[in-house]
Amino acid sequence: MWNQRRPWLIQVPRRCEPAVHRRSAVPDDLLIALRFVFGSCALQALDLVDQRSVTCVSSPSGRRAYQVMGGSGLLYTCYTYCHYCPCPAFSYTVLRRNESLLCKHILAAYLSQAMGLFQQETLSDQHMSNILSGRAAATDT
Repeated sequence: MWNQRRPWLIQVPRRCEPAVHRRSAVPDDLLIALRFVFGSCALQALDLVDQRSVTCVSSPSGRRAYQVMGGSGLLYTCYTYCHYCPCPAFSYTVLRRNESLLCKHILAAYLSQAMGLFQQETLSDQHMSNILSGRAAATDT
């Protein structure tokens, strides 16, 4: 079922890109669509984007992930290519209860990518491997 939803799910945040570049704000109709599709998660995700809480970490080998600083101060490594976040909300509401399409962290990653509002950090391949395996965060040395 996820494969059927994914193209449509990703298209809503991507519709923000041209509108934001033209007007430097998300138009009301897109805000309404985001709220309708993603519920309260949309406003929380937009807040994370506004706070510049999303960092795209990449390595010379081409690996890439998004790290999102949650409201609790915890850093979550989100994988947009496979639609996964290690946060408790994703585990509970998305995977376990199937009540939501995604968590605020993944939506923030999609929105920041579409709007070009993320920080960029290039890491060594070894450091990226540590992040992807869950042994390190981008800010670790």
